[in-house]
Amino acid sequence: MRPLDSARIGLGFLLPHKARHHLNRLRPGKIMPNGIRRKALAVSIAVGATLITSGPAHASIAYSPMPKLPTLSVSTLTERYDLNRAALVKAADEAEHGGDAMLAHTLRNLALPSRDFLSFDPSGDGRGIEVVGDLVHAKRIAVVVPGAGNTLSNFDSVKGPGGGAESLFTQAQDLGAHGSLAVIGWLGYDPPSVDSIHVTTLGHAESGARALKTFLNQLRSVNNAPVTLLCHSYGSVVCGQAAHSVKATDIAVFGSPGMGVGSVADLNTGARVWAGRGGNDGIADVPHVQVDLLGVDLGFGDDPVDPAFGARRFDAGNGGHSDYLRTGDTALRNLALIALGRADEVTAR
Repeated sequence: MRPLDSARIGLGFLLPHKARHHLNRLRPGKIMPNGIRRKALAVSIAVGATLITSGPAHASIAYSPMPKLPTLSVSTLTERYDLNRAALVKAADEAEHGGDAMLAHTLRNLALPSRDFLSFDPSGDGRGIEVVGDLVHAKRIAVVVPGAGNTLSNFDSVKGPGGGAESLFTQAQDLGAHGSLAVIGWLGYDPPSVDSIHVTTLGHAESGARALKTFLNQLRSVNNAPVTLLCHSYGSVVCGQAAHSVKATDIAVFGSPGMGVGSVADLNTGARVWAGRGGNDGIADVPHVQVDLLGVDLGFGDDPVDPAFGARRFDAGNGGHSDYLRTGDTALRNLALIALGRADEVTAR
């Protein structure tokens, strides 16, 4: 089972089997056996998660300094693409020499002449922002914001920003976009690991929201077309924290553990807010609560697909947590329609 397909995002195994059974059956606000409130149980999970250690890091690799990129604009776009492509090739060679042949292979795929990156940084788990389509002439722009566990190593996976952006662009073409949509795979922040305490807190989301705001402001110097944010899993927390400060026509969240707020009204945005969840996504059983523990907020508030939250609900099919951007899935079609601004064609759940 994939880590986030678990109902407890990899954390619930810390609990006894009987407690996990009750957790799966309850919904927010109900009382656990022996008077234990669900919020208290959520805290217990989060505290226990601090005992988990992350998986082994990549082998230590000595990367060359990244090239200084020109300020983003229409006239510098090709130069930025070329500089990042060259940096990807060099980083692939350095990863090979550093003993990480798999990462080197991934980086070489990202450096193919057919691919265009607005930015790239291999340090740590890596960051990269890829453009699929004609960014300058697009009539609409979609930005795929990925969730926990995403790195450069899995950038092209079906749940990654690169694989997701490509699938979304292809689906839009099948729906008659005719090149009017550009899609950006945005790994412009450091998503938390799925096996760390940070996956239950706002820290990475808050820094991600600031980075997203900066990026979208810069993007307007190239194209001021309407922007749709497509936010998966922990990425929906990022979008929730950014919503009040970014200019977007639509914000669609899917596989969301919450947006860090209690309702659409709390987002303080003029964007249309959409929410969908696959029929087999275990995120449904994650406690949708938010509690303060020693000054740290744990959990992300109310469930975006709950009618009381106020989002427009779309049919996300019957897939699991990583299936939303999979070719042929109902969720992918509806997300492409949202990105194209064709709200009347989106099917409801």
